[in-house]
Amino acid sequence: MTYDEVIHFLYNSLPVFHREGKKAYKPGLDNIASLCAQLDNPQHSLKSLHIAGTNGKGSSSHFIASILQEHGFKVGLYTSPHLKSFTERIKINGIEVSKDWVSSFVSEKKNIIQEVSPSFFEWTVAMAFCYFKEQQVDWAIIETGLGGRLDSTNIIMPFGCLITNIGYDHQDILGNSLEEIAFEKAGIIKQGIPVTISEYQPEISDIFIKKANENQAPIQFANEDIRLEKVSRAQTLELDLKSRHFGDFKIYSPYVGTYQINNIMGVLAWCSQLDSLGIINFNKDKVELGIKNSRINTQLKGRFEMISNDPKIIADTAHNESGIRLLMDQIKSELTGDLWIILGMVADKDLDLVLQILPQNAHYIFCESNNPRSLKALNLWAKAQKIGLIGTVIEDVNEAIAFVKSKMANNDVILVTGSTYLIAEIDEII
Repeated sequence: MTYDEVIHFLYNSLPVFHREGKKAYKPGLDNIASLCAQLDNPQHSLKSLHIAGTNGKGSSSHFIASILQEHGFKVGLYTSPHLKSFTERIKINGIEVSKDWVSSFVSEKKNIIQEVSPSFFEWTVAMAFCYFKEQQVDWAIIETGLGGRLDSTNIIMPFGCLITNIGYDHQDILGNSLEEIAFEKAGIIKQGIPVTISEYQPEISDIFIKKANENQAPIQFANEDIRLEKVSRAQTLELDLKSRHFGDFKIYSPYVGTYQINNIMGVLAWCSQLDSLGIINFNKDKVELGIKNSRINTQLKGRFEMISNDPKIIADTAHNESGIRLLMDQIKSELTGDLWIILGMVADKDLDLVLQILPQNAHYIFCESNNPRSLKALNLWAKAQKIGLIGTVIEDVNEAIAFVKSKMANNDVILVTGSTYLIAEIDEII
């Protein structure tokens, strides 16, 4: 099969979460265990690091991958979902898995797919394990899909774990309280494996401490090692930090969203933990360089990304209450004129929580992505109207951008947000 035929086969033969939502989710690890057994358990050959959380796990995964690359390691990185191409999910040192490898692998293993009947996510996880084993990576950075305890990636036995921010998302699967969600994320904590928690959230910290103690796993919260001294923003996010383990850090992040501060502090504290336990020996200068070169090294996109300076267009994949709240705090620093928000969301998000955060004095364009889970733009518009968010319906995101560009003043800002799938549909030419 060609690459296009393979992708068509995977999307049309397997349950796909981004298309079907909860119906495609297969809780439990039995199926992924069976699948990996058929593939000779490639995960057992990997030295892995595991990352979970509601927001920030993608950025944190890319930061730690870049840091390890700067230390000379060959680094596999598995993340989801992708923006433009399926191959974005599986990278080694920032280079996406080749389409030829994907097509060959799926063609050769098609009988296993038919025998085990995995979900789309289970298959992509197993595929990543096989690719990283074949390519003999030094480290494999594995990001959970959602949750942790029952997530397909939780079949690995990592050398360390990181848990980022906990917020409301996927409540239909993970639970309706922060405590329930934190319990699911804490499920990646394993016997004797050290874990760092990026943010100290007092209402749920005991859940992580209890789980770590039950598993005799060393645990630290990032603020126990890292103290923020100074923040400034220009073309980069500049941070002065003090580490109890490493001393003074001067960090330059190409991702300028202030929400990255907690992600960076979590990653730096994690480096401290792994270094102090002798798991990975880190050089402070190379840690700083890893953050500075993270965009070059890993090609992460859609995180407060300035996709155009004239006019100013910012794209951000924030899609839940905590992510949107942080984004709205950040966008204020960019405004000298009006704010135009091009918004599209999927139907299974807690819409009311998100809409209440959005500013009433912004101009709104309501869109929808070309995805079965996408909330119809007219329905989004109707919900927004009820709480005073006034705007126009233009279903296609690129048509919405063109419309705003024809209406906006020179010092206005366009923000495209609400869904990873919406960001993915922005034309590269923009």
